[in-house]
Amino acid sequence: MAASHGRFVWYELVTTDVVAAKTFYAKVMGWGVRDASMPGMAYALFTAGKASVSGVIGLPPGAKQMSAKPRWLGYVGVDDVDAAALRTKELGGHVQVPPSTIPNISRFSVIADPQMAMLALYKGLQPIQQQPAEQDRTGRVSWHELLAAERETAFVFYSELFGWQKAGAEIDPTGTYQLFSAGGQTIGGILTKPAVVQVPFWLYYFSVADINTAAERVRVGGGQVLEGPVEVPGGGWIARCTDPQGAMFALEGKRKNPIGYFKRVASRDPSEAGTVGEAGRSGS
Repeated sequence: MAASHGRFVWYELVTTDVVAAKTFYAKVMGWGVRDASMPGMAYALFTAGKASVSGVIGLPPGAKQMSAKPRWLGYVGVDDVDAAALRTKELGGHVQVPPSTIPNISRFSVIADPQMAMLALYKGLQPIQQQPAEQDRTGRVSWHELLAAERETAFVFYSELFGWQKAGAEIDPTGTYQLFSAGGQTIGGILTKPAVVQVPFWLYYFSVADINTAAERVRVGGGQVLEGPVEVPGGGWIARCTDPQGAMFALEGKRKNPIGYFKRVASRDPSEAGTVGEAGRSGS
């Protein structure tokens, strides 16, 4: 089994409307949905074939009162959740949800880096629950992108916490896009967010078979395509989107169906231009 410390092992959608979210992502991604509720907690799994690829849960009432918004949350595997949570605070980060145990499943903690981008720490209680998430397969997350308040400072934090390493960089007039690796595999990029992006956050790219078809399904399903599809090095295409409840996510895939969907959706509010940045996914 591949070492999981510092690798993304799970993804979870926290939303205001679980039923609507299940319908939306099933149509956009072609996922199946399986109930995995436990006493006192309604929960569902999104599946690709027989594999569970992510989960969906309702936004807790307390979070709603604090004006928390729907979002995708990535879980990073660590050897010791309690030690990693303590190290987070030592490095200037914040522990949003203290280390907790889900019986027979995992120990986890939700954290925010010093710039307030959120992630979760995760330790599976069974070896099979700790395997790194599969990349580069349809229906899975293929890329992890941090829009940071300041790129270099953010990288230092994650390098200290997870052992991430720099893996080259793309430099253009908009700034530097720093690639990073975990366990010898390049898994994402970090950039300094544009001024129009209000808060730092993690953006997850889901692999699809046809980028144009998936983008159209987002629009038809009541979501928004904020940017793209646009081509990236290597022949792939990306689109950055929000679901109907406002959670941001991205798509990545080949362009098999040239339906002419190449520019930002015409109905998009002009004030949102560059919402996720003109610098972005540079390649994997």
